[in-house]
Amino acid sequence: MPDLHTTNLLLAIMAAVSVLEGLALIGVGVGGFVMYRRAMQLVADLEARQIAPLREKVDSILTDVQSITARVSKQSERVDQAVSGTIERVDETAARVRAGVYDRVSQAVGVVRGVRAVIISMLRSRESHA
Repeated sequence: MPDLHTTNLLLAIMAAVSVLEGLALIGVGVGGFVMYRRAMQLVADLEARQIAPLREKVDSILTDVQSITARVSKQSERVDQAVSGTIERVDETAARVRAGVYDRVSQAVGVVRGVRAVIISMLRSRESHA
């Protein structure tokens, strides 16, 4: 019967190495999980210390911007109404001035035509007497 002592020794070494490899894999897995938890804790802390205050500031700024936008919108509506009212009044005034000037010019033209007619009539009467 051949000597199995060497074969058994090699099998024992391989079994021990396999157990050590298994333990190393378990250790790497546990180490990876611990590192993952620490990284997540770091991210959560960073979020709580840095991002949360920034978010509050951004929310506050957005609230202010909304308030300012609403006020600007109201003011622009008021300005638009004021400008529209002013334009309407200017149009009405221009129409009145135009009508008044037209009436006066018409009267002046009538007077000039009347004077002209009198002059022409006087000139014709002189020519017929001469």
